[in-house]
This record gives sequence, C-alpha cells and structure tokens, in this order.
Amino acid sequence: MDPSDVAPSEEILVLQHVSPEDFLAVAYPTLREDENTANIVLAHALARASTDFHSFWLTVLTRPSNSAPILDMVLSCLDSPLGNYPIFLWARNGCLAQDTFQHRIHKLALCLRTCVAPERVFSVFGPANPTNTFAKIWSTLTGFKIAPEPLYTAFFASCNLKRLKLKSAASPDQARKASISDLDGAAVLCEEFFNSSPYRLDSNRAREYTQSLIQKGQLWLIEKDGEIASICAVTRSSLRVSAITMVYTTRKHRCLGLARYLVQEVTRSLFRCGKESVVLYVGVDNNAQRVYERVGFEQGVLWEEIGFIGTHAGHW
Repeated sequence: MDPSDVAPSEEILVLQHVSPEDFLAVAYPTLREDENTANIVLAHALARASTDFHSFWLTVLTRPSNSAPILDMVLSCLDSPLGNYPIFLWARNGCLAQDTFQHRIHKLALCLRTCVAPERVFSVFGPANPTNTFAKIWSTLTGFKIAPEPLYTAFFASCNLKRLKLKSAASPDQARKASISDLDGAAVLCEEFFNSSPYRLDSNRAREYTQSLIQKGQLWLIEKDGEIASICAVTRSSLRVSAITMVYTTRKHRCLGLARYLVQEVTRSLFRCGKESVVLYVGVDNNAQRVYERVGFEQGVLWEEIGFIGTHAGHW
C-alpha cells in the first residue's frame, strides 16, 4: 500500500482550535479512551481552560462516508511561563502503522506551516515513529535541519493500583508536599534537575518555577539529615491520570532508596485521591528505570524529542 493512498470513501480533515474548549469539544471523547498516552496533550488543555496563554491545537480526523469523524492525531503548540513548549504529538493506537499515519502527518505539517513561523518549532516530542516522520516532513517543508541526535529518547511508563509495589525505605523522613518554607532548598534541587538536561535554568528562574509548583501543590519532597534530599513534581493531571514530571535526588543522598520511596508515596497519594493511573517518561539510558520498575511502573512505547537546528529554543 502506498503511504499516500487514502480510500476514496474517506476524507482526512485537519482542524485548528485556538481555544482549549473548542479543542476538547472535538477531541475529549477519544482522548479519554486512551487517557494514559494522551496525558501530554489532554492535561495541558484541561489546565488552560481558564488561562490566557497563547496556544492552539491541530486535530487530524478521518471522516468515512456516512459515518462520524474519527480522531486520529493531535498536535499541540503551547507556551508556558518558562517559554514555548516543544510541539507535542499524539496518535491514536490504530494510527501508529507507517502506511496509516504518513499521509496524515504530511497534511498535519502542511497545516502547522500556515499557523506558525517555522523557527517557533524548535523540537517535536511524541511516539518515536510518527515523531520521526513528522520531523523529516517538517525539515523538508521549512529547510530547518534535524539535529544529529534526539534531545530525549524515553520509554513511556505507567502504573495502576494493582501494580503498585509498596516497600518502606531505611527510615526515611515522611514524604510530604512542599510548603513555601521549603522554597530555598527545593529551588536548588530544581535548578540542578534542569541543568542536567538540555533545558537549563538560572537560579532566579528556578526559584520562580519552584515557587509556582509549591503554590499549586504540585511539588513533593523528602528531607534527610535536616535538608531536602529528593523532590518529585506532579504537573499534568486529567480526570483519571496524573503524570510525574520531575524526580531528582542530590548526589549526597543517592543510593539510599529515597527516590523510590518518594515516587511510591506520591503515586499512592494520587491513587488515594481517585486517580486510576500514574504515568511518566524515563530516559532509555537513565538508571531511574530500575527505580520506577520497583515501584510498579511498566514500560511501554518509545517516545522521542527531535530538535531542529537554527530555531528559537524554548523550554519544557
């Protein structure tokens, strides 16, 4: 089958949505069916329903003859207090076969080209196969070359209540939500976390970001010997799913089981609050894979972030 072939009875539509309400009206029923992998686009949309950030979403729908449209893909183009996010890409499971998604991604890229300046697209993050296809098509359309190496290659992982493994650590102080009195110490760990990634933060911006997490109740921590030893953030939540997005332990306190205990307690707390699943991304070369596996997280599809040379860098 030629990847560009489309059944004559089918029509492929690409729609732009400039408000989260409009996007959710089209996409929510389908995204809720796959709420785990859709977290990267769904949670952001739900959180922005009352904000004034400049964002938009593109949806790819297949409309068979005499039938309701089917949502195949979502692309989000969002900004945040730290800067523009990467382009986030989500594809329905049935669209992950090469001969199915290539034509749709080409139409998606053509639409995005009319919506933003090409230098805005500094990277794209999503399931590896459609993301690499999008990157190649986008590079051809815009002339911006793909970076030699992916910015991030990670396994998508999830945990539900049945898989959660509870084990106490060696007398850790109780995991708890951070309070504003923890700001100075937590900001240091936040800065160290980002400075170990491609997206660095100076101390002032790290402090501002940490303060925002604390005020929203999204940052957890463990203290050891009177100082903050490990942090964990939960920043993307939808009805049934929350995502752990930042886990970091100081070098001084590593290999003590603190990260495992913290992730375990944060995950258990989210289940107590009614969540059915907790998700995260873990780098393929990150030793933290073992930590998450021991808590009960199960690895799934490979995701990648592909960068473009010469664009205007943003920030996660």
